[in-house]
Amino acid sequence: MSSILTNTSAMVALQTLKSVNSNLNKTQEEISTGKSVATAKDNSAVWAISKVMESDVKGFKGISESLSLGESTVAVARNASETVTDLLTEIKGKIVAAQEENVDRAKIQTDISALRDQITSVVSAAQFNGLNLVQGTDDVNVLSSLDRASNGTVTASNITVARQDLTTSSGVYGSGASLATNITAGAASIDSTGAANSVALTYANTSGADSLELTINGSTITVAFDTDAATMIDNAEGQINALGLTGISASSNGSGVLTLTNTNSFDEFTVGWNSGGTDTIAMTNNGTGDSAVAATGSDSTTLTYRAEEVALSTSATVNEGDSYRISVNGNDYDYIAGKGETMEDVARGLKTAVDAGGETGVTTQVTGNATDGWKVLVDYDGTDATAGATMTLADNGQAGGTASGGLFGLDNIDVTTDTGADSALDNVETLIQNSIDAAASFGSAQGRIETQSNFIDSLVDSLKAGIGTLVDANMEEASAKLQALQVQQQLATQSLSIANQAPQSILSLFR
Repeated sequence: MSSILTNTSAMVALQTLKSVNSNLNKTQEEISTGKSVATAKDNSAVWAISKVMESDVKGFKGISESLSLGESTVAVARNASETVTDLLTEIKGKIVAAQEENVDRAKIQTDISALRDQITSVVSAAQFNGLNLVQGTDDVNVLSSLDRASNGTVTASNITVARQDLTTSSGVYGSGASLATNITAGAASIDSTGAANSVALTYANTSGADSLELTINGSTITVAFDTDAATMIDNAEGQINALGLTGISASSNGSGVLTLTNTNSFDEFTVGWNSGGTDTIAMTNNGTGDSAVAATGSDSTTLTYRAEEVALSTSATVNEGDSYRISVNGNDYDYIAGKGETMEDVARGLKTAVDAGGETGVTTQVTGNATDGWKVLVDYDGTDATAGATMTLADNGQAGGTASGGLFGLDNIDVTTDTGADSALDNVETLIQNSIDAAASFGSAQGRIETQSNFIDSLVDSLKAGIGTLVDANMEEASAKLQALQVQQQLATQSLSIANQAPQSILSLFR
């Protein structure tokens, strides 16, 4: 049945043409935008995922800029630390030259002062965009990543760069909790004559078959029996003094008692003895705090050094701001620990502080290890008449201070005297090690930042590729589809034209 009111063929052709035109428009949009998913209506799920990933790419680009800024800042600090190390090495060369007595120490001190001023200038100028990593102790965080969890939560990650204080600041002594139990000074005073550390050997009841063998730090003498014990001990005295051991002297009281005395500031000596017969040797150790003991036949003892000991705890943790003090003849010398320091650092800092005080006749040394404990040895040679015959030594400690600089003591290096030149040689090694540690720390941080920066760049490329896989149009497929749809459009148009002409054939029935 034909109808002039309803043309089903035309309706079918029209619907087909609409569908073809819709597909053709979509394909033309893909070609013009380059995306198969350009808006949420194209594919809401894929579009949402792509937008999240695009926001992450934007964030990682910002992180890349942050890492570049951080790397540049750390690079400046590393270069400054390396420069300071080189300058300190030059200072060490000057200090070594000052060990000779026939040099112009005043001119050497002038050179050292110039190098010291240059170090101060380098440390002050080592900033990037106003941030100086070689001053102060506060850590600096460099934004390094944005971590997205499976539930969509985003957290920021940082690379922490530890500041390395290379200033010469003496710090501020704390006013917090007492740390007095972490530091203990030795005896209150030392005999200025150096007679404190000695051992007395009494040799009696000898016979012609007896002999005495004495060993002092590996040097051995053997004394045969003479006419009596007193003469035998007199012979031993002569042989010991003939050894020429620095700081070790022997004396006889003429009645068979041999006294060995150690006047060395920091050197200990082991004394061993052995009786060649069956007689008893009575030994009295006159060292501070020791009591008389008896030895039958053979034994040994230690002649301790003259210096007093300031012992530091083997178990206490060192925190930033922990303040320790040694008082010498009423003068306080402080060191305030920085972040990450140990008791060894405290010991060397206290030594530097005392050396900088210019106490006449006072010399220092650091000894010990992490297991047995670190000690600061303080010696007074008793040659300063104005200071009296003894040296008073006290200790104290409190938390809550402001840390001393890593180059603490540099300002007080003075090689114009024998004592100053000796102490400077030891102290400059500590300063060089501090600057080397600082440079190594910055180098490690810079390497980590550089690695993270390279990773972020690669990650951004991967994210971009992933987004492209989700939303980018396949241009080869789109072009082929476009040509096919254009053909379909032409055919649909022709089909609609034919369908529209069908009702005209009915007119022939009315002719």
